[in-house]
Amino acid sequence: MPKKPMTKNLEPQQARSRESWRKLLKAATEVLGQHGVEGATIPRVASHAGLTPGSVYRRFHDKEALLETAILELLEQQDKVLRNLTPEMAREIPLRVFAEQIINNIVFGYRARAPLIRAMRQFVRSRPNNAFKKKASRLEVHTYEWLLDLFLTHSDRIRHPDPRVAVSLALMMVISTVLELVVTHADPAAWKGFPLPKDDQTLKKELVRAFLSYLDVEDALGAAGKLEAEQLAAMKRWREKTSQPI
Repeated sequence: MPKKPMTKNLEPQQARSRESWRKLLKAATEVLGQHGVEGATIPRVASHAGLTPGSVYRRFHDKEALLETAILELLEQQDKVLRNLTPEMAREIPLRVFAEQIINNIVFGYRARAPLIRAMRQFVRSRPNNAFKKKASRLEVHTYEWLLDLFLTHSDRIRHPDPRVAVSLALMMVISTVLELVVTHADPAAWKGFPLPKDDQTLKKELVRAFLSYLDVEDALGAAGKLEAEQLAAMKRWREKTSQPI
């Protein structure tokens, strides 16, 4: 009797391989944030991921290759998350509210991941001008351009003569300030004696104020602000009316 050809069910193996890959890259970024570039060794990453160092070396020849892949994966994920917010959705959010949400995410997101961002920036700067560095730069620019386009859905509210340049520069000022105050100088004592915001909530408020002022957005007491207030009041009255029994 002829033997049946042996078949392999590759799908479970592939699923396990994908899960192992995902865990490895996640562990690499977590260890990088906790221990910095020098401390992100392959044995430590492997232990954090529940893998053996040998299994990591079968995928990556050294820790630099592992960190390059993990950082690019993280940048790609961040870009995908932001793209869940479409221009149509951004347009429905009042400009002031949208600016506050984005700047809030920048301030508190950078604070929560300051050690990781610091380590990532150190690692990227240390790499030669190779394909990794170029791709990382392209991803950051790609994400930045999408955020810029989201803000420009409100260009009719921006009185600056060149809204695109204004939004771009204003975003750079916000990000650079947060990097300087939150990421680069993690120790508040480094700024002792400087008249700076006392906490992140105050920092966010001041950055929102500076951002909107640079764009020359009508202030909340102006016609646009009154219109927004009237719209919110109308929505509230409608909800109250429709919630009453007929």
